[in-house]
Amino acid sequence: MPGFSTRAVQVGQASDPLTGAVVPPIVLASTFQLDGIEGAPDRYNYSRSGNPTRDRYQEALASLESGAGAVAFPSGLNAEDTLVRVLTRPGDTILCGHDVYAGTGRMFTWILPREGRSTHRVSMANLDEVRTAFEETHARVLWLETPSNPLLELSDIEALSTVAHEYGAWVVVDNTFATPVFQRPIELGADIVIHSTTKYIGGHSDHVGGAAIFAPDLHLPDDGLSGSDDVLHEVRWWQNAIGSVPGAFDSWLAHRGLRTLVVRVQRSAATAQRVAEALTEVPQISQVWYPGLPTHPGHDIAARQMSGFGGVISFELDSPELARKVSESTQLLRLAASLGAAESLIEYPYAMTHASMASTTNPAPDKLVRLAIGLEDPEDLIADIIQAVEKAYR
Repeated sequence: MPGFSTRAVQVGQASDPLTGAVVPPIVLASTFQLDGIEGAPDRYNYSRSGNPTRDRYQEALASLESGAGAVAFPSGLNAEDTLVRVLTRPGDTILCGHDVYAGTGRMFTWILPREGRSTHRVSMANLDEVRTAFEETHARVLWLETPSNPLLELSDIEALSTVAHEYGAWVVVDNTFATPVFQRPIELGADIVIHSTTKYIGGHSDHVGGAAIFAPDLHLPDDGLSGSDDVLHEVRWWQNAIGSVPGAFDSWLAHRGLRTLVVRVQRSAATAQRVAEALTEVPQISQVWYPGLPTHPGHDIAARQMSGFGGVISFELDSPELARKVSESTQLLRLAASLGAAESLIEYPYAMTHASMASTTNPAPDKLVRLAIGLEDPEDLIADIIQAVEKAYR
């Protein structure tokens, strides 16, 4: 099999046989002419059910995550919602960590209970606590986000997958922050990987999307609605049934992002390491959270299961007011709620991405600032953050 970088550039990107174009054309057609009323099983008929541009992109995603197949969605949350509906039934429980993306937390806290599904929060760093939670809840799904958002907590995917499988549970890993460049959960025992492809995979702040990638030979304990017990088949059936498909242009944008994913992510992580180390020397900053720092509580796990530490850094100041002031005082880093793109971003999670969780038992820390490091020169980013901190403390 070709190497990772080769596959990122080549899979699903064969030259167009008609024109020789080295970038395959986007197929924008909503419908396709059939040879007969019943059509043919290997032909496209309607773009909700299948589209060549989307299929090429899904092939590339599956290859990079070592999966048997991938399903692209209009957003990361849509991918999560569809997965939950396939893997669980009313009355089932999902185990997840205390620190998760607020969109996921909002769905778990308010949406799923209305459907009879429950979520149980547990410390993923404590295997005994996870075992106890399985004993008490009989959870169907173990939901991991590693590194987590925004505290960058690390979960031992291999160890936790072993525990979950002992109890017959699915293991779903949100790999958005690490990307398959640095971490491939299926190779560590996970069943399903999810992404907000809006972030590093799209990579240019011009695309919204999500994806789920599936390990080989996943089977539902009972027949799915589609008549198949194959999980990948079932998710594809659900996607078509409820219409949760991305457009051809969004699929093309995300696939384009895969071609430069390796160099972008590696550059972002190298810069983030330098920025994180510099921030530990800033006296006004009380704590820096970055897996590449030996002081990070999950550093050893990250070093074992990741080949790089990612481009996201969080740090704490002495008060919420100071955190807000710093977030609003940078000049190069833009105040915006996303990550994974060419430009560096800064945000105040408590009142921005995680505002919906502020009144719950799992809010983002109100003294925390999150950085999404892009492709600028590290010296410029460090100087910008330091001037913002100094300005806030005047």
